Amino acid sequence: MSRNIIAILRGLDPREALPITEVIINAGITRIEVPLNSPNPLKSIEAMATTFSSQAEIGAGTVLEIEQVHQVKSAGGTLIVSPDCNPDVIRTTKAENMKSFPGVMTPTECFTALRNGADGLKFFPASLIGPDGLKAIMAVLPKGTPTYAVGGAGPHNFANWFEAGATGFGIGTALYKPGATAADVSEKAARIVAAYDQSVMAGK
Repeated sequence: MSRNIIAILRGLDPREALPITEVIINAGITRIEVPLNSPNPLKSIEAMATTFSSQAEIGAGTVLEIEQVHQVKSAGGTLIVSPDCNPDVIRTTKAENMKSFPGVMTPTECFTALRNGADGLKFFPASLIGPDGLKAIMAVLPKGTPTYAVGGAGPHNFANWFEAGATGFGIGTALYKPGATAADVSEKAARIVAAYDQSVMAGK
């Protein structure tokens, strides 16, 4: 089963990259990003992409500049996630045949992202807009627009976000914090996936 969850591994050390990635994939999460403000992120991305590219989409988060897109591409990454909506970053990402998930909050940012080719909208921080805010914006977005709630969304409220129209989630500290062991992450990932699957089934 493919799940619309992006694992956010902020602070990941390259020495931890492979075992952490392996347990996340085994739990059923197959989109993983390493924010570029992590220690030596391109080294982690390269190792993860080399080992797991056939099993998961590996890429970078906190991507703010065009040059960073090229760097992630060179490291083998296939997705670009940003906290903001930068048309130049989006267009460059698509020109490199990578997936683009820019950060948005307002209708203006949403439509700017979509017009420039974004594959999905990252509502960040989701805690500020809330499910009610997302529901209001969904009324004007093109039907079928992929929307991801990031920052304030987790197993405790997946159902609320789904009901509002979210199609997926980005999960950070609820899944991984620097220093966490692979066993820790495996346990958390299993709980997140179970809550996600339960919410999906409840909504059918």
